Amino acid sequence: MTTQEAHHDHEVDHRLIMHENEAFSKASRINYFDLVIESAHNSTLVDADGNEYIDLLASASSINVGHTNEKVVRAIQRQAQKLIHYTSAYFPNRPEQELIERLSQTVPGAPKEVSLANSGSEANDAIIKFARGYTGRPYIVSFMDSYHGSTYGSMTLSGVSLNMARKMGPLLPDVVHVPYPDLYRRHKNETEHDVAVRYFEEFKQPFESYLPADEVACILIEPIQGDGGIRKAPEEFMQLVYEFCHQNGILFAVDEINQGLGRTGKMWSYQQFQDIEPDLMSVGKSLASGMPLSATIGKKEIMESLDSPAHTFTTAGNPICCAASLATLDVLKEQKLLLRSLEKGNYAKKKFLELQNRYPEIGDVRMYGLNGGIELVKDQKTKVPDADFANKIIYYAFMHGVLMITLKGNILRFQPPLVITQEELDYAFDVLNDAFKAAENNQVIIPSNAKIGW
Repeated sequence: MTTQEAHHDHEVDHRLIMHENEAFSKASRINYFDLVIESAHNSTLVDADGNEYIDLLASASSINVGHTNEKVVRAIQRQAQKLIHYTSAYFPNRPEQELIERLSQTVPGAPKEVSLANSGSEANDAIIKFARGYTGRPYIVSFMDSYHGSTYGSMTLSGVSLNMARKMGPLLPDVVHVPYPDLYRRHKNETEHDVAVRYFEEFKQPFESYLPADEVACILIEPIQGDGGIRKAPEEFMQLVYEFCHQNGILFAVDEINQGLGRTGKMWSYQQFQDIEPDLMSVGKSLASGMPLSATIGKKEIMESLDSPAHTFTTAGNPICCAASLATLDVLKEQKLLLRSLEKGNYAKKKFLELQNRYPEIGDVRMYGLNGGIELVKDQKTKVPDADFANKIIYYAFMHGVLMITLKGNILRFQPPLVITQEELDYAFDVLNDAFKAAENNQVIIPSNAKIGW
């Protein structure tokens, strides 16, 4: 089957979504396409109409080991027959105990302790709690264009959408946002060193005017921003911030929810940088292959600074979720998915660069493992974002059996399951090539009532 033949019908999907909308809050979903997912395996999705798709999103990077991985499914089934749940806020269970020990050992350096929760948002709330509890300081610094979650604490830390602040204030007090480096939009003749120094000077400005460093509990950063566009901070910038923390008694915290667990070709994205050891780290999404589980991993003395019930949840440490997580960690290791992420990511980068040579709308190709942000612009000189063109690309791909979405309107989000096959990658790139060709020729018609993206 050629890519041009794979035009999908979505009558059942559309009908089901229209019916759901009568009872579903619009605040709880970002609109992209009429797609109701019926089943999935590895890197393939099937919708309610029976259409198949190659998944280039991996459920927002929460299915790194692939959909319905056999080992993960078996672990869930076995545990469900033994114990579905008893709150670990009162009494532990064996999968939870084993997982905590294992997670504490996945992060090199000083002894670690682990606190489990249900979502990445709660893991980032924990970073606020433990950082303030340990240091006795009130302020938290995070970055513009970051995404840390949707609870009150984590959405205050976030800086990626006005709808995460609009009409809900006041948000959490004593949170300050600073700019995150953008290596694509440099000043004229700037080197990477120049960019790092310029952004570090901007980073320091609050500390020099209204923010006492000795009152800051922690700085939270995504070493590679996820929803901000798959952007990696320059090595020198990261080191300058890290050293600034050490000089001022500020905890250095990293959010690994989107970028951890092999997504970048390393277990954790902070390992893309030299000699970094976080004080606190948040993990979620792929931790249990999409089951509701997250973890905050921190240095022992920090995690001992609060007493129960400062961070307890009735369903945190659910034994089924923990069993799924243990199996997920096994699969990452047994199938060598970190190496696979690097190898397939290098291949995908090569394919995107080939597309960039053919289509001037591709302004920047950022790839770190099977993990990419492909920035589409109206002009490569001015670098003006082109969200309309990006929407045409993802809509065409969707109609031809490839699922991809955008970040920040104009950035293609490329995060397939790490088990995606060579054949699936090649088919996906054939579709994307056709999509760019069709979009350039004004042959992609998006329905007038369609609302795509954030």
